[in-house]
Amino acid sequence: MKNTTKNLYHERMLAVLLHIQSHLDEDLTLESLAEITFFSPVHFHRIFKGMVGETVVEHIRRIRLERAAMRLVCSQSNVTDASFDAGYETVESFSRAFRKMFGCPPSKYREKHWEAMHKKLPGAVHYLPKDARNGLNITPTGETEMEVRIETVSPVKVVFVRHIGPYEKCETAWNTLCGWACPKGLCQMESKFIGVCYDDPQVTPPEKIRYDACLTVDENIEGEGEVGTQTLSGGNYAIMTHKGPYTTLEKSYAQIMGQWLPQSGKQLRDAPCFEIYLNDPKETKPEELLTDLYIPLN
Repeated sequence: MKNTTKNLYHERMLAVLLHIQSHLDEDLTLESLAEITFFSPVHFHRIFKGMVGETVVEHIRRIRLERAAMRLVCSQSNVTDASFDAGYETVESFSRAFRKMFGCPPSKYREKHWEAMHKKLPGAVHYLPKDARNGLNITPTGETEMEVRIETVSPVKVVFVRHIGPYEKCETAWNTLCGWACPKGLCQMESKFIGVCYDDPQVTPPEKIRYDACLTVDENIEGEGEVGTQTLSGGNYAIMTHKGPYTTLEKSYAQIMGQWLPQSGKQLRDAPCFEIYLNDPKETKPEELLTDLYIPLN
């Protein structure tokens, strides 16, 4: 009975967290979110805070501010647009909240992070030959050449376990997922192991970072307890293959976001980045690991 109740709570909380991150531009009232979980608003608020570690209002405000910070750094928004996107009625109120969270005004934050990104990543961008469609080669100083390609991918259903905390400490989520899926025969040769990365560790506090350890499954598969299901959105993605340990993934993200994206003329889409792991870390040397990084584009 205890396990059944625990699983039910996890399932309902995963559903509401997915709903929040997919509907940030909507009016997310406590009552409407409580309906998703089938808890009363009062009980839902207490359960949410106890399981997530912050109130519903705090969670929504933080996610919206972190999205605004990302858009500012990528030059997708000016401060006025970012304030309204984050749900603030005035630039002044947005700036106060932003300063409280990030320690500086929005304009200063964008300037500081943009300059830092480009100082760390000197280099040139060169166009590929005509037969490499929609691609750019990135040749940072002292780095090997990396190819970025653009592909349209289809939506895919996955089972997943959510990890909250630093990306490098997500092993427990993978152990839980594989421990549930493999005995059921879901870990097949054609299965894809995917990590969905919702937050930028330069923006989000380490203890608040959200990451989903995912495994592709057939449409008829359903989750249980800590193991939920979701459909990863299709669309256009910029894709780059990272070679090396997972601890250096952030460097590749910085390269594609800091060099390729500004030169490409493309715009980011409001969807999370994800990673497809191409070989087994238990059987592969760290320097030989291959990871495809998927960056969502309009």
